[in-house]
Amino acid sequence: MASEIPGWLKQLADEDLQFIRRFVLSSGSLKELAKQYSVSYPTLRGRLNQLIARIEAIEDPKPADELEKKVRMLVIDGKLSARDGKSLIKSHKDSMKKKGR
Repeated sequence: MASEIPGWLKQLADEDLQFIRRFVLSSGSLKELAKQYSVSYPTLRGRLNQLIARIEAIEDPKPADELEKKVRMLVIDGKLSARDGKSLIKSHKDSMKKKGR
């Protein structure tokens, strides 16, 4: 019996899907997965934390416009600092309030 693929799963990059696949095939062992990727456990744990944050951002029930979603993803991906991301989102929300949206 086939179920519909969850929306959050559809929104992940191929790299994230491959990470999840390898995680499951290694029985959820981060130590084993770190060996497969030839990285340290803390590096792999950071990668997993990043994936968790990405999924949480995708599933966030708060309504967010496209700019806010993009900024959140940039922060999660480490391309933008959390401080700068918050500042951009705040400025954007302030601007939208002034426009009456």
